[in-house]
Amino acid sequence: MRFTRAGSLVAALAMAASGTVALAAPSASATTTRSTARSVAEPDRTSEAEARRMDRIKTPELDWYSCYAPNLQCATAKVPLDYDQPKGAKTEIALLRSRATEPKKRIGSLFVNPGGPSGSATDVAANAAEFFDPALQERFDIIGVDPRGVGASARVKCFTSNKAQSNGLEGLKAANYYPETKKEQQAMIASAEQLGQKCSTTGKKLAGSMSTVQVARDMELMRRAVGDKKLTYIGFSYGTFLGEVYANLYPDRVRAIAIDGVLDPISWTGTKKTGKLNQDQRLHSAEGADKALRELLVRCGKAGVEACPFAAGGKTVAKFDTLTKRLKKKPVVFPDGSRYDFSNLIDDSLTGLYDVFGVMLLPPLLQSTWEATDPGATKAQRTAATKRLRKSRNATHAAVKPAPGPRRGFPYDNPDEAFSAVTCTDARHPAKASSWPAQARAADKRAQYFGAKWAWTTVQCATQTWTVKDEDAYRGPFTRRTAAPVLVIGNTYDPATNHAEAVSTAQLMPNSRLISSDSWGHTAYNSSACVNEAVSAYLLTGKAPAKNLRCVGDFQPFVTADEPSAQSTLAARPSIVSPPPSVFSPED
Repeated sequence: MRFTRAGSLVAALAMAASGTVALAAPSASATTTRSTARSVAEPDRTSEAEARRMDRIKTPELDWYSCYAPNLQCATAKVPLDYDQPKGAKTEIALLRSRATEPKKRIGSLFVNPGGPSGSATDVAANAAEFFDPALQERFDIIGVDPRGVGASARVKCFTSNKAQSNGLEGLKAANYYPETKKEQQAMIASAEQLGQKCSTTGKKLAGSMSTVQVARDMELMRRAVGDKKLTYIGFSYGTFLGEVYANLYPDRVRAIAIDGVLDPISWTGTKKTGKLNQDQRLHSAEGADKALRELLVRCGKAGVEACPFAAGGKTVAKFDTLTKRLKKKPVVFPDGSRYDFSNLIDDSLTGLYDVFGVMLLPPLLQSTWEATDPGATKAQRTAATKRLRKSRNATHAAVKPAPGPRRGFPYDNPDEAFSAVTCTDARHPAKASSWPAQARAADKRAQYFGAKWAWTTVQCATQTWTVKDEDAYRGPFTRRTAAPVLVIGNTYDPATNHAEAVSTAQLMPNSRLISSDSWGHTAYNSSACVNEAVSAYLLTGKAPAKNLRCVGDFQPFVTADEPSAQSTLAARPSIVSPPPSVFSPED
């Protein structure tokens, strides 16, 4: 989530799921009692308790100033650390807006969030011209608010120094966030426990106030600050949960909300019944990634060697399975002594599946790995293939994210803390970090290649070590009828947010419309002209598209340029989201 390719921006540990299990009743402060006397079509109202909580807060006056480019303005605002204590401690959040290019036609503000959690919304707003349709840029001020603790906002800091952070989290990096051996697992668990303990002590003040409900309240306050009567919002990946929480807290204050790459909110938070499960057992991100990889391999085999190098020899699905077994038995060794093993292959495969550019570059990487591990090849042939693998790997990572700068050096960087402070306080998690190896093994039985990969991303959230809580963490209900329809967008071949998440979320929210797209990469926006046109029309007019709209991605793997469905110029747009925190560059 903290990496992006050139031109792309951070955001992404979004995940995927199924299931709409009923939640236990929430606290009164988050609940609106729906009157049976009212019309079914009438929107629910913000609860009296939530209205009192928020409406007593003085609307901040934003002192905008020019920053970065002529059309961009920045501001900061102090917001209550705890909205139940409006006169108590404050935290600072950062805003950036890209001004509407046609001011006389301006509708209002479009708030954006790229996910993560830990993605920078101000980065997305600063690059609005890269990401959003011209019609949206013309009619809206596009506003990014970095969530509390994240990006340009006052950052959560769980360690006392860079050195303490680097030493404490060394096990995460040593295991590449995906430990295979018992030694790697022990190192990762030790670092995960360090992270949980430090955020529950040193970083407690802010880490305990970073659940999504607080970010939704901040956004509600900023809506008032920019002068909009109701909220217009588009959220991606984890940003969909932010949209869902806002919609259910303030259903009568919604002008338009679009969510793409959707987390079913019940799957994300868990219930008393499912809370002891690893989060991805609820979200099924791994199954979504497995589905996308298998479909890519099948299409590769049908396309043939000229279009897909990995088709050489045929039976591409079985060939990939053989490749994983080869790497488990004997990793590739690069000239500098570094190793390329099974976890690296899975890491690279997930990276490639996140973006259409990566999807195109993944088959050459797989074929290079195949040739570098071929027991029947000569030493010279394997050496040449190893060099191709290094180049192919660099190209795949560069397409999806730029080469990272120094990590945990100067200045203090906090992506692990920021991601965890939201994920661990939002949701229910198992008690012991020591249970993760068994959970990862179980995950691999559900999803052969990506089960453990996704399972290990939340080990730091084990409740016996992550003890800081946010008493206001929102766990439902998620069935409020909003004043305007919520647009729910799901991607068939999304490797992070399973399409089933979008379907179940649309079923959960009574005033919603579902768009499904047979697209590649994480999230559907900018993958299909059909999706972009529907989203833009909805955000501009507030009118939702026809029910159960089905779109097709403009990029489809191995389609030749002279065929009618060949990739469009939309495929050249950068993705707003990027791979999860478990992904390192090939040089790491």
